[in-house]
Amino acid sequence: MIRMLIPAVSALLLAGCSNQTSVKTPDGTTTDSTATGYEFNGGYPTKATIQKAYDDADLVRAIAAYKFFYPTVSGEAILKGNLDIGIIPNKIVGKLDTKPQQIGYTLNSDTPYGPFLLDLSQGPMVVEVPPGPLIVVAMDVNQRWVADMGIPGPDAGNGGKHLILPPDYKGEVPAGYHVWKASSNNLTVGIRALPVAGDVDDAMNRLGTVKLRPLHPGADWKEPQILDLTGKPQNTTPAEYETSLKYWEVLHGVIDREPAYAGYRDYYGELAVLGIVKGKPFAPDARMKGILEKAAKVANAQMRVQSFADRRPDAVVWKDRQWEWAGLRPENGDFDAASYVDLDAREVWFYQAIGASPAMFRRQAGGGSVYWLATKDKQGEYLDGGKTYKLTVPQPVPAKLFWSVTVYDAETRSQVLTDQNKAALRSMFELKDLAGNPNAELYFGPTAPAGKEAQWIKTIPGKGWFVYFRVYGPEAKAFDGSWKPADFEEVK
Repeated sequence: MIRMLIPAVSALLLAGCSNQTSVKTPDGTTTDSTATGYEFNGGYPTKATIQKAYDDADLVRAIAAYKFFYPTVSGEAILKGNLDIGIIPNKIVGKLDTKPQQIGYTLNSDTPYGPFLLDLSQGPMVVEVPPGPLIVVAMDVNQRWVADMGIPGPDAGNGGKHLILPPDYKGEVPAGYHVWKASSNNLTVGIRALPVAGDVDDAMNRLGTVKLRPLHPGADWKEPQILDLTGKPQNTTPAEYETSLKYWEVLHGVIDREPAYAGYRDYYGELAVLGIVKGKPFAPDARMKGILEKAAKVANAQMRVQSFADRRPDAVVWKDRQWEWAGLRPENGDFDAASYVDLDAREVWFYQAIGASPAMFRRQAGGGSVYWLATKDKQGEYLDGGKTYKLTVPQPVPAKLFWSVTVYDAETRSQVLTDQNKAALRSMFELKDLAGNPNAELYFGPTAPAGKEAQWIKTIPGKGWFVYFRVYGPEAKAFDGSWKPADFEEVK
């Protein structure tokens, strides 16, 4: 539960302890006040203890709530970032050949991409996916997985009609659809078109073949307009305000606008104590503002540590390598362990990435994908933008579709942005001529080694970076240990 005390937070809160050596607690036992900072006289708290207890409790509560609702605030940033560049829910959709100037948590430029926004407050919407190499996922504003369509979905790339229902829909559900239900009215549908044989133009055109319409179109319904957003800067992250009071203001806006999701009922109760309640204004006093701002800074710092210094043994992919699983729970897209929701895995993922689906996390051969994370070199040192590294990738990579290595700025968690205007090396493009070699050697650093320019990504001195190694359509060797990439090695 969100109420559990975080050890690091507890240590922080107990730093200013009282000098009183012992007190009688309400149950008659004696406790050392230097370990609690709380004082009781005759079983009742002193005025100072009342203030401290509530300040401590509210801070711990706010830190845990920040972490739990980070996917929601990040999901709202995705919605706003798309609205800002001209996409209109149900009316104008986008398509683009993604580049580093599209800022978003671990976005990639592996394929052309089509962002669709859905507003289910206007009724159920239908997404028609034609046969072909399309990867489609729908998530709601809480970044809860709603649907996989296309290759990783139930239509398996053979085409299908998908009906997405609003949270409180009570109407008839007609036959002939794959039916999905969201926990919010606002959804993002992300469409990827695979550039077969490296044909980007064909893939861009294929994005326009995915159809969007209401289940019951009105007389004024028009086919959505398609907006080409290639080359247009965009920011779909909350990074600019994630450590400030605005984080909570944005969260309140979502809570107030969207239908309440029953699965979050306890967590809404935590927010209520902090002054965030659906249907009520958010007006924290000076004390609560200070607590919320502190919580945002502390929680964000803790999530950064969780993401880039993971202490979990199950994060390690191969015991003789530095590579980690980017997604720590393979069961489904909801971070479910056998008897609990793995909140730690959920926090690690959403701090550095967006969206979650079964197809992204499953660790088995098939039509989904697998992501591995590298933050360190062979010696266990963090990757440094001022140094040059080599990554050796044995060929062939066990991928039915394709594979890529994408470089991200550790501060922004977005593609590294340099004058090279490139952050990825991809089997369908830069690396296609290396497929017949026993190894593909990739290079990363401020300058390209002589003759290796086509196999190199530029990094920024003074900045840390990390990579996602993505395999689309992974085969069995990607999981059984018979194939694995080397670690990053510094090139002197």
